[in-house]
Amino acid sequence: MDSLNPKLSRALPLAGLFALCAAISTPVPGNAATASEAELGSVIFIHPDGTSTAHWTACRMLYAGPDGDLSWDRLPQAALYRGHVKDCLTPTSNAGATVHAYGVKVAASSYGLDGGEPILDGDIPRKSLLREVLDAGLSAGIVNSGTITEPGTGVFAASSQSRGDNEGIAAGIMETAPHVILGGGEQWFLPEGARGRHGPGRRTDGRDLIAEARSKGYHVAFSREELASTPPDARRLLGLFAAGDTYDSLSEEELRAQGLPAYAPDAPTVAEMAEAAIRVLSHDGGRFLLVIEEEGTDNFGNANNARDCLLALKRADDAIAVARRHLERNPRTLIVTAADSDAGGLGVVGLSADRDIEKPVAPRDRNGAPWDGRDGTETPPFLAMPDARGLRLPFLIAWAGSGDLSGGVLARAEGLNADLPAGIDNTGIQQLMRRTILGSARP
Repeated sequence: MDSLNPKLSRALPLAGLFALCAAISTPVPGNAATASEAELGSVIFIHPDGTSTAHWTACRMLYAGPDGDLSWDRLPQAALYRGHVKDCLTPTSNAGATVHAYGVKVAASSYGLDGGEPILDGDIPRKSLLREVLDAGLSAGIVNSGTITEPGTGVFAASSQSRGDNEGIAAGIMETAPHVILGGGEQWFLPEGARGRHGPGRRTDGRDLIAEARSKGYHVAFSREELASTPPDARRLLGLFAAGDTYDSLSEEELRAQGLPAYAPDAPTVAEMAEAAIRVLSHDGGRFLLVIEEEGTDNFGNANNARDCLLALKRADDAIAVARRHLERNPRTLIVTAADSDAGGLGVVGLSADRDIEKPVAPRDRNGAPWDGRDGTETPPFLAMPDARGLRLPFLIAWAGSGDLSGGVLARAEGLNADLPAGIDNTGIQQLMRRTILGSARP
């Protein structure tokens, strides 16, 4: 839900406001000093947007088999996740992300704010965790398979009256200047009339944020190949791999009709972006915060595109694998992952082992719920990888809706401070991350 006064978004992320915050707020290093060095470490937060336990069940069946394990399954800690926000039981993506970034309940219309107002600690504006990390002299980065202004990453670095103000949010991200910025959204970094690698710019203020980034020392990449060629001594990295999202979040039928791939073939996967980000952020051995979002899980789920929603889940799981490999080498690291809602209400319908696997599934259940086979409506069912007996069993996907729903989300964790309670509120995600990297969790 966007504000009715988008013009105010030009004033936000309010560089002056955050300069005021820096001047009058309690310095973070003082808080961190209350924790022993052994209790502090890096944080990798992975947000596979819109994923419930049913999403992960379907992904496991398709890619690992019902008796196999995904990287998500290997995270040893799990907690039931409560995702409601201040004024709605089902969060918006922007409000859910704001809770993850600030650790407080906010209104559903929020993007790094509480509705249209700053989030306060008493009379003092509160900073996002990423801004606190940067103020403490530590490294931070954001990675997104969608436009980098997507809330799951954007609210950690920018605030706006309107989620739709991509121009103002992109400027806010560059003003905050995390060390790593990887995702789509090149069009919001270039002025109108400028031709980018992926299309024309759309900024109306004349700013060239890519040129500004280079002047600040960012290495800039526009493709998988260029990302892989990032100099080993790079300390700042900007990657823009599409004009908007790196995927086309349409139904299977629409993608087929338009001859479009689900993901841009030259764009790196979220796992490849995560690997590059970790390489830059961990170079000096210091603590860092990395926020990673696979947005395709949500957008394909909302489009009721089962085939590519499951592909996006596999990509998110590959990013978890990257984080776990880093943890093996660097045990003072916390990995935490959670979605804020359930995109589309995905459900798995198992089919009989003797079913003809080339026979298309019916378009709907008897109650009207849409059904998807492996290539969309009225196509043959998915076929799981072998189970423990070597059988490959068929299944289809049923959808409950086309928006974000509540329920069925798990938080998972591994590594430093990873002990989770049986249930965790969405505010607890930020508190866990803050305690790990800065040494204290605000009330």
